[in-house]
Amino acid sequence: MSRDALSFPVDSHAFREDEAFALALDAADRLAAFRDAFCMPEHEGRPVAYFCGNSLGLMPKTVPEATREQLDAWGRFAVEGHFRGKHPWYGYHERFRETGARLVGALPGEVVMMNGLTVNLHLMMVSFYRPTSERYRILIEHRAFPSDLYAVGSQLAHHGVAAEDGLLVAEPRAGEHTLRTEDLEALLEREGRRIALMLLGGVNYYTGQFFDIERLTAAARRQGCVAGFDLAHAAGNVPLALHDWGCDFAVWCSYKYLNAGPGAIAGCFVHERHGRDVALPRFAGWWGNDPATRFDMDVETRFVAQPGAEGWQLSNPPILAMVPLAESLALFEQAGYRALRAKSLSLTGYLEYLIDARLGGQVEIVTPREPAARGCQLSLRVARRARECRDGLEADGFVCDFRPPDVIRVAPVPLYNTFHELWRFAHALERHVTDPGRAVRSAHP
Repeated sequence: MSRDALSFPVDSHAFREDEAFALALDAADRLAAFRDAFCMPEHEGRPVAYFCGNSLGLMPKTVPEATREQLDAWGRFAVEGHFRGKHPWYGYHERFRETGARLVGALPGEVVMMNGLTVNLHLMMVSFYRPTSERYRILIEHRAFPSDLYAVGSQLAHHGVAAEDGLLVAEPRAGEHTLRTEDLEALLEREGRRIALMLLGGVNYYTGQFFDIERLTAAARRQGCVAGFDLAHAAGNVPLALHDWGCDFAVWCSYKYLNAGPGAIAGCFVHERHGRDVALPRFAGWWGNDPATRFDMDVETRFVAQPGAEGWQLSNPPILAMVPLAESLALFEQAGYRALRAKSLSLTGYLEYLIDARLGGQVEIVTPREPAARGCQLSLRVARRARECRDGLEADGFVCDFRPPDVIRVAPVPLYNTFHELWRFAHALERHVTDPGRAVRSAHP
């Protein structure tokens, strides 16, 4: 079989169950070298198969040295580090104008890295959730991430809107786990006159469903609703074109697929049609102010928002928190987003194939079967002793996570996961599902 024929197959008919096939896929993978750019956790002295990038991505090996460079600048220059050194602090956040835009399909100036995801979500709702007596509801999806629910609930309460009336949850059809785009469109058509804000996850954290952001944004805007998205599980995972799709705003974290470390600096997108409107209501802070007068503290005390997403900044950037994101995005740029998506589709399709072949009827794949409707993650419903099954997998050197009551989430990430890891995982999963009470064996053939 030629290398071209082995380049990221997606169709199930192109896959085989034998170990040699998995090894051949890895041998043909032109992205394989990027695995060596990351620190690999170990279990009993051996690298684990890490499928938890949807919770916390691995650390790029260049992060310690890049962080040390900034610590050295602090030690050598002190306050002058704002304007001296390889990457001066004053304009450090501007390093992400281009890379951040390419990450989510935006224009330079529509993206800023700042704060944490939920902080950014609140800042966006200050500007874009402006309820009236007729239009006050917030539409979210079934099984939205809990922090989003807390944020939305507190915003409703802040505006005096009762949650039982103001919160509109889109539910899947009976017997289904995911939402149909046409059902969401129908809901917007039916309730749109009362919906102030549609806030959906770009990729649902529980099911792994990748929503049709373009269609849903168009449907929301036809009804006069603001279209906002939480891209925590989408940024760095699935292809995005936020500017062309016309989304009003989006927020995301950077510690999952973006590998920027625990509690990493988050991101925010504001479409240019809003970024140009410096009179838009917002909470203000000095780093969102016009840079020309930012330091004229004793002369000019009025807040004058700078145009673009940067006008929503509050505080000066946390440099040490931004370093890992800069290092990780450099790897994304080198690999290329199209190539990463192609490998992601193949990894997930291969895992789906192996589970169907070895565990058909015993494990239900909750994530959509359509490749375009998912990212790196497959959510697997294990009906019998799912937690014990996950614990057994972890003891065997496979890191994934458990979501009550019976779902194991597995996220093969194209930057550092391999096809052979998936082959080994499927065999280990079969052992534990078949008899989850048996003694744990090694998953390394």
